[in-house]
Amino acid sequence: MAVLQSFFPSSIVHCSLCVAPGILQRNRPLKEELEKIREECEATLSLAKTEPEVSEIRVRVMGRKGSLTQLLKQLGALPEVERKEIGRKANEVKESLEARIEEVLLQIQERERKESLAKERIDVTLPGRRVATGTRHPLTQTLDEIIHIFSRLGFEVVEGPDVELDYYNFEALNIPKGHPAREMQATFFISEDVVLRTHTSPVQVRTMEKKKPPVRVICPGAVYRCDSDPTHSPMFHQVEGLLVDRGVTFSDLKGVLTVFVHQMFGKETKLRFRPSFFPFTEPSAEIDIECFICGGKGCGVCSGTGWLEILGSGMVDPAVYRFVNYDPEEVTGFAFGMGIERIAMLKYGINDIRLFFTNDLRFLKQF
Repeated sequence: MAVLQSFFPSSIVHCSLCVAPGILQRNRPLKEELEKIREECEATLSLAKTEPEVSEIRVRVMGRKGSLTQLLKQLGALPEVERKEIGRKANEVKESLEARIEEVLLQIQERERKESLAKERIDVTLPGRRVATGTRHPLTQTLDEIIHIFSRLGFEVVEGPDVELDYYNFEALNIPKGHPAREMQATFFISEDVVLRTHTSPVQVRTMEKKKPPVRVICPGAVYRCDSDPTHSPMFHQVEGLLVDRGVTFSDLKGVLTVFVHQMFGKETKLRFRPSFFPFTEPSAEIDIECFICGGKGCGVCSGTGWLEILGSGMVDPAVYRFVNYDPEEVTGFAFGMGIERIAMLKYGINDIRLFFTNDLRFLKQF
């Protein structure tokens, strides 16, 4: 009784729904009892506000010990004719109450759905939260700028495998087994004849094998060497270039690289060509630009020289042409190579190559 009182007014609780059948008024006809049960059930259903309340009413009326169920158990004591008539009436009341219960449940569910939608309503007129957008990595920006400059000079972009044969990485570039220059590369060997490429020069050889002169290509990509400190990384990126044709001279090399330096670092940038050595070029030269920190006076960044190295270059050694069936009497050419990280460090004033690979947003947001 306490449970029902929590749902309904006391004036409704004390009704035939809640009175044990054993103490029903014996002189009240069963038809009247059935009608009374229906009326009182419908009255309590009209006050129900939640599904649990409706379920409680269903159990108290039509459950195993419900008032309607208990009343129907008395049918067996009635004469047959009266039993049939009361049975029809009981079925009518039961079906009526079940329909009413389902109707009330639907009304409650619809009301709760509307209330839920009202609470969860989204005001589309409110300003949204901005989605953070990324930008290209500084290395990607630098590479794109390098490619743009050389593309305007007529160079085609070609690529090759990171895992390379010793033949293409060394031998076809005039670096046979046992050559001292192999020690300069600090190579990652996968097997005796397979390496992680130490430069993108093998792509130049592969290109010359497939294509006859004129050849004018740049080869960007990742390269790998056993080296790690603030200015070196085990994995870094290079762009190497090759131009082979009839009558190509060192003056052509100087012209192309001077245009590149001025477009990358500014027209006022001073540069110099300094003699050097590379096994696959002869003569060879390194390109230096004037230190942007001290203006050529000498400082810690340029080790007191006033100059910063940016790339290596030279005329292709005729010995390389033998591996690709080019006639060194007919064609000449030049090659050059630069580290993208080094170009980016010089261009943006970055003093530690490891910053490119740490994914520190404070660093990356500057670009």
